[in-house]
Amino acid sequence: MKIEYDGKVMELDRPILVYKLLEKLSLNRETYLVVVNDRLVTEDHRLLPGDHVRLIRVVSGG
Repeated sequence: MKIEYDGKVMELDRPILVYKLLEKLSLNRETYLVVVNDRLVTEDHRLLPGDHVRLIRVVSGG
């Protein structure tokens, strides 16, 4: 699977749960949206080889 985040691209070749991927990348689950194959998914979604994954940082202001 191809994973894009913060201007970086990486490849993984085995299934992984979204929350495990975020832990592996040391990313806070509360500050990223996960889009898989153009669909927003939850942290318990299983990522599979062939998926295109985008991790989008949530930005808020006040």
